[in-house]
Amino acid sequence: MTVELVKHSASDTDVLWAARVSTAGEQSLEELGKDPERSKGLINYLMRDRHGSPFEHNSMTFLVSAPLFVFREFHRHRVGWSYNEESGRYRRLDPVFYVPDTSRRLVQKGRPGKYVFVEGTPAQHELVSSAMADSYRQSYAAYEEMLAAGVAREVARAVLPVGLYSSMYATCNARSLMHFLGLRTQHEDARTPSFPQREIEMVAEGMEEQWAKLMPLTYAAFNANGRTAP
Repeated sequence: MTVELVKHSASDTDVLWAARVSTAGEQSLEELGKDPERSKGLINYLMRDRHGSPFEHNSMTFLVSAPLFVFREFHRHRVGWSYNEESGRYRRLDPVFYVPDTSRRLVQKGRPGKYVFVEGTPAQHELVSSAMADSYRQSYAAYEEMLAAGVAREVARAVLPVGLYSSMYATCNARSLMHFLGLRTQHEDARTPSFPQREIEMVAEGMEEQWAKLMPLTYAAFNANGRTAP
């Protein structure tokens, strides 16, 4: 999984001028020239008391490369997000597939809502790697065979598995990103526990790392207040 921040208009100052318009009107734009550190208490207050709209006046666009099954989970996040993904209708899809490495915990124990994942055995990891590789080779060979026979890309792609990599632009604001992180990461500071699939958590961690550099005061308040979106 890779995550690249390709463009942004996002800073802690954006939270402050948006919040202060309620009392200062157009004079709130003076915040643009001030050090946001002096108003970190306001940011924390807004986060703590869940005054969320001031966190929406910013934008971040990420280029994400991940397996299709990650995107299918990702696209459930609709409020405050915009997506454009590469299309198997209009381009030939490259044979890049996901095979988990040995750090991926393979075995699920427990019932839904109370399960955990534990380490797999060497034999299980070998089985996963070989079975996936065999399946990927077979499906991509069928895909190429149909394309060579003149079958349309939008039809031929039906044989490709969800382990195929895709890429997309994902644009969000800080509020929508915080909601995403609250659900798609496990963190010791989280007020409400979450149990995301590891692969989408890897994407979320990449986004979080880059957002933290853009809006450090907002990020600190997010963590200090239970990692719950305002």
